[in-house]
Amino acid sequence: MNLSLATPSLTASVRPQGGELVSLKTASGTEYIWQGDPAFWSGQNPILFPIVGSLKDGKTDIGGRTFAMGRHGFARQSEFTPVDQGGDFAVLELRESPETLDQFPFPFVLQVRHQLLANGFSTTFAVENPGQAPLPFCIGAHTAIRCPLFPGERFEDYELLFDQPEDGDTLLLTPQGLLRGGGREPMLHGGTVTLDYQTFQRLDTLIFQGLRSHRVSLRHKTAGHGVSLDFQGFPMIAFWTKPGAPFLCMEPWHGCAAYTGETGRFQDKPHVLTLAPDEWKELSFTFTLLNA
Repeated sequence: MNLSLATPSLTASVRPQGGELVSLKTASGTEYIWQGDPAFWSGQNPILFPIVGSLKDGKTDIGGRTFAMGRHGFARQSEFTPVDQGGDFAVLELRESPETLDQFPFPFVLQVRHQLLANGFSTTFAVENPGQAPLPFCIGAHTAIRCPLFPGERFEDYELLFDQPEDGDTLLLTPQGLLRGGGREPMLHGGTVTLDYQTFQRLDTLIFQGLRSHRVSLRHKTAGHGVSLDFQGFPMIAFWTKPGAPFLCMEPWHGCAAYTGETGRFQDKPHVLTLAPDEWKELSFTFTLLNA
């Protein structure tokens, strides 16, 4: 059963399967989270853990042993346990199980807190290492925002606007979903990315790292409505959709798909985090509604 959250201005729904916030509605009834449609993509807001993206040949080396894991890890298919809830927040938890240990041989505690705010929501990941050995992991979000938001609008009516007027290149993926070493293409110009389905059909995903910006807005070019995402603390930010699909995924990442030339060792993955025994780490991102 989904958990219901509410403030005077917003309502939200959190699903224990995957630990996801799967609905965010204003008092006037506007839904901001993509509601999933297998014709395009049945996902909504999956948590990416303990990997982001794909492994090389679907496998990784951990301590000299080979482990197989699907794209974006197992958290998104796992049942989280609600451990705390108030009127405007919910905390859910995932721990290791025989199924996860077959793919990722570490004990862990992953807590996710979804918190409604006055005009949006925040999600906080807290990862703890209860084991005796170092715990390496990657983590990210894959939040699908409805785009366009209102009837009569087009996807191309929206743009991405970063908080710094910077230029940047997108990293490039192979057809197998791996990052091409040295592959880049200019995509961010003066802090703005123009949106069109042809770009995503050609490149699949826009992936930026090393930006000065910590906030990006998905906004209607003339009306100004949409959302802004504060991704401070995440070294990468990605965007994905499918041609014709009425959503855009806004994805803060601490980790990424394997590079074509990488070693395959988990601890060598870019942006991997490692916790010592009994250590824990928090990462948060915040979505704010614009002109709602």
